[in-house]
Formats: sequence, structure tokens, C-alpha cells
Amino acid sequence: MNFTRWGLRLPGTQRRHAASAGPDAAGVPAARTEPQAPRPAGGPGVDAHAVHELLGQVPAPVAVVHGPEHRVAYVNDAYASLFGPRAPGAPAGETLPELAELGLLPLMDQVQRSGTPRTLKSRRVPGHTRDSHFTFTCTPVRLSVPGVRTPHRGVLVFAADVTDQMVSAARLRESESQQRAAAVTLQRSLLPQELEQPDDLRVAATYQPGGRDAAVGGDWYDVITLGAGRTAVVIGDVMGRGVRAAAVMGQLRTAVRAYARLDLPPHEVIQLLDGLAADIDATQIATCLYAVHDPSEGTLAYASAGHLPILVRDGDGTTRRAAEPVGPPLGTGGWTHSSGSVPFGPGATAVLYTDGLVERRDADIDEGIDALEHALAGAGDSPHILCDRLLRSLGITEDHGDDVAILVLACPDRHGDEADLFRGAGLELLGGVEAAPRARAFADGVLASWRFPEELRDLGVLAASELVANSLKHGRAPMRLRLRRTDRRLIVEVTDGDEHLPRRQVAEPADEAGRGMQVITAIAADWGARRLPEGGKAVWAEFALPGAR
Repeated sequence: MNFTRWGLRLPGTQRRHAASAGPDAAGVPAARTEPQAPRPAGGPGVDAHAVHELLGQVPAPVAVVHGPEHRVAYVNDAYASLFGPRAPGAPAGETLPELAELGLLPLMDQVQRSGTPRTLKSRRVPGHTRDSHFTFTCTPVRLSVPGVRTPHRGVLVFAADVTDQMVSAARLRESESQQRAAAVTLQRSLLPQELEQPDDLRVAATYQPGGRDAAVGGDWYDVITLGAGRTAVVIGDVMGRGVRAAAVMGQLRTAVRAYARLDLPPHEVIQLLDGLAADIDATQIATCLYAVHDPSEGTLAYASAGHLPILVRDGDGTTRRAAEPVGPPLGTGGWTHSSGSVPFGPGATAVLYTDGLVERRDADIDEGIDALEHALAGAGDSPHILCDRLLRSLGITEDHGDDVAILVLACPDRHGDEADLFRGAGLELLGGVEAAPRARAFADGVLASWRFPEELRDLGVLAASELVANSLKHGRAPMRLRLRRTDRRLIVEVTDGDEHLPRRQVAEPADEAGRGMQVITAIAADWGARRLPEGGKAVWAEFALPGAR
């Protein structure tokens, strides 16, 4: 087909010309050498030479096709340079195979039928010497020929080179991926590499970062053994994402471990963290829940700074939420936090979690907590299996939009020979000169009944005697001696009504007193003291059992 005898009209050109030109002006003259009357702007079309002058100077590839088979009417030099010369008149499926491979032919059919432009974005051109990407825009046009009253429908294909944009986007994605990988690596390095496993609890945790399109957040958790069989657990979430959130999380986790060593009540730990969070970064807000398990009392004491409630499942399968009390998030300041307590005896399981597990954009967060509570009620698995089960039940996948942290602790219900390895005994002390002898006799009888080796029994009796003597001298009634054993250690603990904690001091050779805690330090594997919530203090010493890991 000779394109010099064709004219090109964009949509709407005919209607605009109809008001100012007669029917004889609809076609393009047979040759440019024939004289023509001047046409007003927006005439019936653009002749072939004008089209070539216009599209031939466009640096982007352009092709014009017409008819049901999309026969080639024109390709400019840029198109020929990119794909090679194309003969006019042949169907696009034969002459323009590159458009067929890109899937443009069905799109061109839609454009011809609907008269609406369509775009195919960011397609790699096959067979090219380098990785080039183009965005193809198909625009409906009308082609007129002399002697034919009805213009032919055609499509103008315009290819915009977006290779530079694609390269920039790829580099940006790679940079974001590297930053996210660095943040995930940092966060995982700041989380505990291996959880401490207390004698009286079974503990497991899991952390799953958000999907590829989500920046890593500041979720964290930890398990801290406090001594005397007590265990602290903590979970938190730093608002924000990226390396900054992970760094703040690491500082808070380190601070929690330091404050936990002071063996403070949960609300005092949260209070200290509140002030520290404001010092670290006043613009960062974090939620945190800190809890302490005491096997002797069978309770889980906790304090919350804006965090989601603990879910507790009792041995009979009933569940409940430890929702109160709860204070504002860390870093807000101006709030006096308080502690709460829930029973946590043999057979009980507790779940601590972050909002990524239960929060959805299309639902209220209480619905997510209800779903988690329902999933927990029907699960009696070990903590490790329970973590995976809860993730599946709540629909958490690798593409989840937020990071998730779960911490599960279970208090085993022991029976038979295993239960004999976890026992306790107590003695009320009324004071007076007979208190120390009574304590020694009681400790000797209990430790003998537990069939401890003679050497360990002697150390336990000596520790009980020294702690009771220290309490008689520096404390006040009521006083109590408590002995506990686990499968790994012996714990000797004395409580009294005085809140002054003992301190290790160096006694002079001539001193007749002041050596009690030195003796405890020398014979015990560990010892410590804490104030009691109801008033008074507790001083304890631990001894490792022979062969314990």
C-alpha cells in the first residue's frame, strides 16, 4: 500500500471539520504537485508527507496500522531503527512480530472497537541487544483515502523508552531490599538467640518480619531468670519501622534485662522504662508488657504500658484475658503504673504477642484478639508447636503486612516421679533464740527426706542457719523459712517484715559479726534479695544439684 495516497485523522477531526468544509474536502489530493486551496486549521486530515514530517522527527518508535488485520500504513525511522524496516500493506501479525510477541494485537483490537486509547506498561522488547523497556500506547485514528467516503479505522502505536526509569526502579528496589535485610539482621541479632529455659516453665517464642513490601518493625521479647525459681518475661513493640525502630528496641531490651536484675515489681520496671524511652528518643513511642512468674505463689504478676492483654489458658481449657491494669505507652511520661496478677498454676499456658498477630485493616482489633483466644482455647500443645499453630490460625504468612512476635510460656502439670523432683516445704519462725536451731533441724530433716547427698544437705542446712540468723538480727517478724527443690537446683529462702536489703560487706579480722552473707556468697551458686509487694523482704540462696545441666 502506498502511504502517500493516505491521510491521517485523529479522533474528532472529522466532526470539527464538518462545520466548515464541504464533502469534497474529505480526501487527500492524489499528488502534492496539484494546486490546492488553503485549508483552515483542524482540516479533514493530514496528508502523507505532513504525517511523515511530523512522525518522522519523533525520536520514539511510532507505527500506524489500519483495518481489521491491522495492516501496516506507516512506521517512522525510530521504529525501523529499533525493529528493522517494515513493508507497508502487510498484516501486523506477519510484518510486526514484535508487537505480537508483546501481546499488543489483542489490545489494538480493543482500541479499534472501543475508540479508547490503551496502554501496555513497561515491557521488555524481545530480541534487542540490551535490556530495553518500553511503554506502548495505542491510540485510535482514522485514515482517509481519496474516493472512499468512510474513513478507515486505524491505530497509532507509540513506544516510549522507559529503560532508564526501570533501571532506577530496580536500583531503588535493590537498595530498599538491602536496607530491609540490614534491619532484619539487626533486629534478629538484638533478639535472644536462645531463650533461657527456667526450671518451672516451658518457654518458646517466634518472630516473623513483615512481607517483602513491609519494612521491619520493632517487635521484641525476652525471658530472664531472676533466681529463687522466679522468671521474668517481656514483650514489646516500638512504633515505626526500619533500622531506627530496631535500634531503639535493642536499647529497651538491654535496659529491661538490667532493671530485671534489680528484682523490682513489674510496675516499677515499667516506670523506669518509661523515663528511659523518653531519654532515648522523645519521638519514639513503644508498648511493653513485663510479667514475673513466681512458682511458690502460683501467680503471674504483670504491668502493661499500652500493650495488648495476656491470654491465659487454664488446665481445664478455659481462657481469660489479663487486661487490667494498663497504662499509656512508654515515652509518654506523667503516669504512675501499677501491677496486676493472675493465677498461673500447673497446666496453665500464657500467650504474649504483638499487634501484628491480631490487627487487620478491615476489622476491629478486638475481633483479632477473640480469634486468638478461640485458637488458644482449643490448643493443648507444647509451646513450640503452639507458636506455629497460632500463626496458622490467625492467617499469618510470609507476605503478612506487619511483623509478629509471640511468646508462649507453660507451667507443666507434673505427676509421678517427675513431680517428686519439684517439691517445697516451709516453716514459720516466731523469733527468739530457738529460731535458728529449729531452722537447722527443719532443713536437715526436709533435705534428708529429699535424699540429697550429705555434702549438699550440709550446705543447705548452713545456708538456712545463716539466713535465719541474719533475719533475726536485722529483720523483724513475721519470719518464714522456705525450701524448694527442682530437677536442677535447691533453693533456700527466708522472708521477714523488714524492707532493708542485706549488702555484702568485708568484715575485719577482729569483727565478731558481718560474715553471714560472705558465707552465703562462698557456698552458694547464686544468691539475692528482693522487696515483697506486701512489705518486707526475701533473701535467697541457690545450690546446683549434682549432675544438673
